[in-house]
Amino acid sequence: QEHYGGLNGLTITWIGDGNNVLHSIMTSAAKLGMHLHIATPKGFEPDLRITRITEQYSKEYGTKLLLTTDPFEAANGANVLVTDTWISMGQEEEKKKRLKAFQGYQITMQTVKSAASNWTFLHCLPRKPEEVDDEVFYSPRSLVFQEAENRKWTI
Repeated sequence: QEHYGGLNGLTITWIGDGNNVLHSIMTSAAKLGMHLHIATPKGFEPDLRITRITEQYSKEYGTKLLLTTDPFEAANGANVLVTDTWISMGQEEEKKKRLKAFQGYQITMQTVKSAASNWTFLHCLPRKPEEVDDEVFYSPRSLVFQEAENRKWTI
């Protein structure tokens, strides 16, 4: 909102694990007037209960919801691209399996080629290079450090 001046009509794209951060975005995006694209590998989808709620909100607020396994499809037309850790606390023993499952999900300049011309990138940190490459993470389009500062004030 700080960057775009408003959220209504923006498309937010999540590429990664169907985790708690995604669940928070899912339960709020439509209420803020945002379209939501989600790309997760098969077997790493968001919680089905949260998905049903999100579908209901999307209908209620007139926004679009896309669930896919294709990160390039999800990135198409995105204003905001977001990812998070693929290996959360307590999942360390699954690291090899998860890294294999998430191959092709790293956000790169190739991923954002079909995004909106004003695309930006968010990550709630700490970031691992397999999730997003340096070119995107350190680009002028990356708002991760502003995001981190804003989180500091809400804590």
